[in-house]
Amino acid sequence: MAQLPGIGKRTALRLVLHLLKQPKEQTGFLTQALTTMREEVKFCVSCHNISDMAVCEICTNAKRNHQIICVVEDIRDVMAIENTGQFRGIYHVLGGKISPIDGVGPSQLNINTLVEKAKSGAVGEIIFALSSTMEGDTTNFYIYKQIQDCGIITSTIARGISVGDELEYADEVTLGRSILQRVPFENFFKNN
Repeated sequence: MAQLPGIGKRTALRLVLHLLKQPKEQTGFLTQALTTMREEVKFCVSCHNISDMAVCEICTNAKRNHQIICVVEDIRDVMAIENTGQFRGIYHVLGGKISPIDGVGPSQLNINTLVEKAKSGAVGEIIFALSSTMEGDTTNFYIYKQIQDCGIITSTIARGISVGDELEYADEVTLGRSILQRVPFENFFKNN
């Protein structure tokens, strides 16, 4: 259990000891649930999101704008953006970001299928929604270089000061980007 993300040795030990105290039926239920999950949950062949079918509900939804693709690192990012209720396009899950230090290059990510979609002519805009880290920016730039001649609008999500944060606690890069990417005041309240 300590190999699971976010679970250290002590937490793993507590979980194992807790499970050992439970009735066999309860641990059997957990075992069956994990087995069912592995057998029935798949990755969407189009966007690489999780799904119980070959193509996920987002990709098959005719009400969504299939010409706008939001590129994210992870399935959790899809969930976070969906929870906002603000995005009506579709997604493309990369499965990580380029990180030479961690041995992750472009070939280990779902980049080729995104580039194929971009070159197909069916995409009008790609929104980069990766972490604002060196690896995230590197991944964004790598993909941008692959698709820059496709005639597609490329954008990135806004970066800046979180609502409720004090300016004095913002790091210099975030504060600087917020100043450079400022919006006209009359537009500020239009979508808020």
